[in-house]
Amino acid sequence: MDAPLILALGRAWLRERGEIPLESAWASGRALGLRWAGRKAAEGWVLLLHPKPELWLLGAAHPAWTRLQAEAPRDSAKIWGPLLSGARLKAVEGDPRERWLGLVFQRRAITGRLETLRLAFQAIPGRAGIRVDGLDVPLSRLGLGSPFPAAAPEPQEEPPPFRRWRERWGSDLERALAGELPEVLDGEGGLLDRHRAWSEARAEELILGPAKAAAERKRQAEAARLDRLALALARDRAKHQGVLPLKAQAQRLAAELYRLKGVTGEAVLLDGGRVSLPEGKSAETAVQGWFTAAKKAERGLARVTELEAELARERAAWGKRMEAEAGGLAPEPPSARQPKGQGAARGHGAPKDKGTKRMQAEGKRKDGKGAAFRSVMVDGFEVLIGKGDAENDQLTFKVADNMDFWLHVASVPGSHVVIRNPDKLSELPRHVLERAAELAAYHSKARDGGKVEVHLARIADISKPRGFAPGKVILKKWIGIRVYPKP
Repeated sequence: MDAPLILALGRAWLRERGEIPLESAWASGRALGLRWAGRKAAEGWVLLLHPKPELWLLGAAHPAWTRLQAEAPRDSAKIWGPLLSGARLKAVEGDPRERWLGLVFQRRAITGRLETLRLAFQAIPGRAGIRVDGLDVPLSRLGLGSPFPAAAPEPQEEPPPFRRWRERWGSDLERALAGELPEVLDGEGGLLDRHRAWSEARAEELILGPAKAAAERKRQAEAARLDRLALALARDRAKHQGVLPLKAQAQRLAAELYRLKGVTGEAVLLDGGRVSLPEGKSAETAVQGWFTAAKKAERGLARVTELEAELARERAAWGKRMEAEAGGLAPEPPSARQPKGQGAARGHGAPKDKGTKRMQAEGKRKDGKGAAFRSVMVDGFEVLIGKGDAENDQLTFKVADNMDFWLHVASVPGSHVVIRNPDKLSELPRHVLERAAELAAYHSKARDGGKVEVHLARIADISKPRGFAPGKVILKKWIGIRVYPKP
């Protein structure tokens, strides 16, 4: 978003609706949402940082607003809300040559005093950031994205976007920069109506479209995995059912075993029937083997039935999760699955598919106190964060696949972070890796430090020799990413 446009949009809102107070605020890893009060159809600003820094005007019920708000930590409203709730926009600061917007708000404190604060938005790609500063009262700094100075930047020259605006608008340049000309954005109606329509189109392109594509890729991968499990269970069921007729045959032969002891090759029954015996085995050995095989098949069928019921439950849960994502909600963390041997009899004949092991082992802490990791979404990619040393090992060596990406702060204790890679991509978008690295730095002992180095590797390049302490691993190869810790 060009500097002249972001300034014009801010000034247009101030002129037309500046008296409307802020109702609430939330902050996710890539956006700040400001919901305006006092209107029938609730509207809100989204100060987007990633994948591109832009200022959006959306309805509070829009799917993109819902998705971004669902990505925000639960305590973000408690942190940002008391600072901004009830504040009214009084001035818009900025320069058409710099992608920096200063929104000056006034709010009434508990003491009754009017306090002035400034919400600054630096909309520079790669260095986008947000910060709040008190202009007449000291405030603890709140910010998102890349840190930048509190003072407005001092432009040195006219950049190409400003020259294009000067050439296009000529003598109407000041009116265009003041947000008085709706034509600065394509569309119909006033500038705010055009801003909302433009924002919805951009939200579809940058947020909803990639999310839908990622959800479809995930849906296809999960559907294929569940189909593989169903096929393996069907093969096991057919195999066990093929063994069950041996039980009836063994019963017929056992009834006349008193007269058939030692018989080999073929046994002739009193009713004239003939039973072929396994080569080199006597009748009594054959009966014992058939009974054993039939009993094993019965146990296997019981286990297959249990796994089929578990698979059906997983299909239903996955369907509900896909419906929630289609409604614009951020996906929830993977549900903990029942460990092997709990709540079901252990049997033979279970399919040896890798997914079955994951159904039994993924997600539970060893002490039984909930999930072993937390889950967040970064531009359609699922990022899992371990909660402790033992849980780090479980996440890295039992949950993650070989093609997943793994991150950890260099030489500092912290959480293992895994980026799911179901499509087996050779590399991920840079901003996804950087965001995951920021989370790895934040969930470590380096949280309160400055810029730190985070190691990035594949799960296939990680090993844990026998006797290593929980959470400690060896990396075969890795690359370093330097980031600031950010929640």
